[in-house]
Formats: sequence, C-alpha cells, structure tokens
Amino acid sequence: MTGAARGPRRPDEPARRTTIADVAALSGTSKGTVSFVLNNKPGVAEETRRRVLAAIDELGWQPSRLAQSLSFSRADAIGLVLARTAETLRSDSFFAPFIAGVEHSVSQADMSVLLRFVETGEAELDAYRSLVRGGRVDGVIVADLRPDDPRIAFLAELGIPAVTLNSPDVPSPFGAVVNDDAAGVGAAVDHLLGLGHRRISQVSGPQHYLHTRRRRAAFTAALEIAGLDVCSTAEADFTAQGAASATRDLLDVPAGLRPTAILYDNDTMAVAGTVVAQHLGIDVPRDLSVVGFDDAEISAYVSPSLTTVRTDPFGWGAVAARRLLEVIRGSGATDDLALAEPSLVVRSSTAAAPRP
Repeated sequence: MTGAARGPRRPDEPARRTTIADVAALSGTSKGTVSFVLNNKPGVAEETRRRVLAAIDELGWQPSRLAQSLSFSRADAIGLVLARTAETLRSDSFFAPFIAGVEHSVSQADMSVLLRFVETGEAELDAYRSLVRGGRVDGVIVADLRPDDPRIAFLAELGIPAVTLNSPDVPSPFGAVVNDDAAGVGAAVDHLLGLGHRRISQVSGPQHYLHTRRRRAAFTAALEIAGLDVCSTAEADFTAQGAASATRDLLDVPAGLRPTAILYDNDTMAVAGTVVAQHLGIDVPRDLSVVGFDDAEISAYVSPSLTTVRTDPFGWGAVAARRLLEVIRGSGATDDLALAEPSLVVRSSTAAAPRP
C-alpha cells in the first residue's frame, strides 16, 4: 500500500472522522477515483480498484449516508458547458446541429439537456462544480478540448460520468467520441493539389483548441508530403467578421505571393472569405479556390456553392449523448469510439489553379 499515512493521534487530540481524502492519499489515487470505485463506475483499472478497496478496509471508512444518497440520486439530465462568447456561438455552424443531435438521443431516453454558456475557463469550472454539487446532471459532454485540459482531472475529481469530443492530450478516465479532423484536412489539401494549386493558405480557428491545432498540423503535414511549404496561415475566431479580417491580411500581398487557394476551419468563415475576395476584385474560383469545413446547410446555396469537408455534427451529438447515457447506466465502455471519416464535397468554389 502506498500513499500518505497519518501519524498517531495525541491523547488530547479529538478524534477526526476518516474522509474520502484519506482513502485517496493511502491508495495513491484521487478522490474522484475513489468515488468511481464506490459507485462501481467504469474507467478504473483493476489494480487501482483493489488499492482503493484495500485502503477503505484498512481505514475502516464508511461513506456518509448523505453522500451515498447523492451519488445514487438521478437528475435525469446531462450537461453541456461551452466556454464561448455570444458572438462566436451566434455565428458558429457546428453547435446548432450538434446540440440538436444531443437532444435527439437524450429525449428518447426521457431525459433533458442542461446547457450553460460561459465566457472564461474559470467560469467553466465553476459551472461544472455547481451542476455536479447541486445534483442537476447525471453526466456531462466535454467539448472544445484544450492542450493540457484541466477539466479532465477536475471532472474525475468530482466523480461525474463524462464523454469527451475527441481525445484529450492528458490521461483521461473518460471515453471519447472521435472525429478524424486530419482525414478531412488531408482530403481538402489533396483536392487542391490535384487542381494544380501550390500556394495554399489556411484560416484556422483559435489555436488554444486541440482540434484547431490538430487541423493546422494536418494541413502542414499534407503540404510537406507534397514537397511544398505553407503559403501563409491566419488565425480567426470562427466568426464571419474574424474570417473577413484574416482573409484581407492573406490577400493583401503582391499577386505573385498571394495564395491561389484557402482552406477555412468552418463554412461561416469560408463564405465570409469568399465575399471579401470578391470585393477585392478576386474571382472565386477563377483566381482563388475556397474550401470550408462542416458542410453547413447554407453551403450548397451560396454563390459560388462551397466546396467543403462534410462532417456530421448532428450525428456526432447523437452518438456522444448515447455513449454518455450508457456510461451513466453502467453499461457503457470507456474506450474511444471513432466516427466515420469526414468526406470532401466538391462544389463550385474550387477550380484549377490560375496560370502564372
């Protein structure tokens, strides 16, 4: 048995009730892991489970009846907390269908979705703490993973079931529902290379998200495989306004250095970039090819219609919610589940690269 041991109690020292923190220290785990073991939740290695049970037996610990009743009470709701500003949520083409997919699965289970929108990471942790301690949700879906994401350990400590969208880059006891961004980016770059483009740029979302970093890495790698350097990149905030500003910066260079194709991280940004190019007298797709991401419904109806990477936000939400409900019921696996690879939808916004 490893972990911190308590020293002997002095005769005049009042007896102290053994707590879950004592069990965690003695077993060399976290309070969240102890909670998982107590409630027989998945995601705990068998050796870790044995250490926790041995520590409980050695300390003679018994959880309070109140804590046990809270652990087994049901809120019949799952939570989704998004740390996004109102501006980015308003124009984002992903979250509306994603939330619809979550609601589709949850409503079939006669449960509810509790949404919280906050603007900072600290407020996000506070929101999770409030939802869990208030017994308002039975589990959560974790979106917008970040490098070294503190929410993974925090939610494990709270002892709440969770499913993440894509895999975090830190150890996680939670299962992930994975969408292969790299495959989508690779398909888009291969399409542009096949059209003869050699000066290809990217307008990404904020690089403090794991999925945007992974897309940037996939973009760079695809060009390196083709023996090309990245023409230029820009970072925006998923909004039309942010993309418009980023596109002006990319195009405000001599014609011989200007990209002949731009890949955007969502369709909203791609449509905005197209409009900016047209206002600058740059024809799309004759002078500039444009590729979006997600295949939002509007993408087929703009002019020119948008070539884009088709994902399935509705299906992703539905699968993530079903997976979480299975974990809540104790019947779900905690391994990762891969969705079907994104596919490229070729429309009118891409064409052969202009001749020098």
